[in-house]
Amino acid sequence: MTATGTDTDRSTDRSTGRVTDTDRRAERARRRAAARAGSRPVLTRFPVPARVLGYGLVVGVGLLYLLPFALQLVTGFKTDPDAAAHPLALLPTTPTTAAYQRLFGLSESAQGVPFLRWLSNSALVAVLVTAGRVLFDSMAGYALARLRFRGRSLLFGFVLAVMAVPGVALLIPKFLVLNTFGIFDTYTAMIVPLLVDAAGIFIMKQFFESVPREVEEAARVDGAGVFRVFWSVVLPMARPALITLTILSFQGSWNEFTHFLVATQSGQYETLTTGLARFVSGGLGGGTQYPLKLAAALLSTLPVAALFFCFQRYFVNGANSGAVKE
Repeated sequence: MTATGTDTDRSTDRSTGRVTDTDRRAERARRRAAARAGSRPVLTRFPVPARVLGYGLVVGVGLLYLLPFALQLVTGFKTDPDAAAHPLALLPTTPTTAAYQRLFGLSESAQGVPFLRWLSNSALVAVLVTAGRVLFDSMAGYALARLRFRGRSLLFGFVLAVMAVPGVALLIPKFLVLNTFGIFDTYTAMIVPLLVDAAGIFIMKQFFESVPREVEEAARVDGAGVFRVFWSVVLPMARPALITLTILSFQGSWNEFTHFLVATQSGQYETLTTGLARFVSGGLGGGTQYPLKLAAALLSTLPVAALFFCFQRYFVNGANSGAVKE
């Protein structure tokens, strides 16, 4: 039988109820077309005027979100009279760097703004707290996820209960504890209570539970102990969760305010948050001083923004990253 005859027979087998090669090819073509249609962006499925309206709405919302940051950046280069007269102007009338010179001690009036001391205190506390949370939260999360000991479920319940308590409700007890231990108004009081975070423990516990137990069992067969398995096998696999925890810990400790408010009272322990709060309330001189205040606020946001943009891929995909690829 010739090839033409074979194709004719296969295409005419539908009358017998059998699935032919032609039917299979047609079905595969329909599936590919449906997949291509389903993978198209949502806006491309609408007419052109609707798409233009949708993109315009998205761009408008984005510009509206960026407007406060643009005003913050521009106001830092204005003079005090210009900022008071034209607070919403996106271009300074007379550009100047006087605010930044005063913040970094490059002008004669810089003695009233100890910005570098605030910055160094915030950096010290943020680095130590972030390192402590990454270490201790990961260890506690692994213990709650893998180790079997009496009271494990009750302990995890306490962790969830701590997450449910508002931080404001703990301000007075926190002050009394720090004062009783004699560490009030010290770097120890600023750092030690923040070294462990209930939310970080919860994040790491949930991630470690997604790690296949076969990986740990294979390491134990090779003679590795519990800490060796955690440190050399499981922890390197938890890089997405660790990066997520690092970003959240650094951001939380860098922007912390209420804890530092009840843990210190001396000016030498002021951070960017407490120092800027005293500055905005008029504790460092009269007048509006909008350029100086917004310049300091802008500089305080740059480290967190830089950290997030460097690791945003891991931060966004951390919750969906698996431990082992099959």
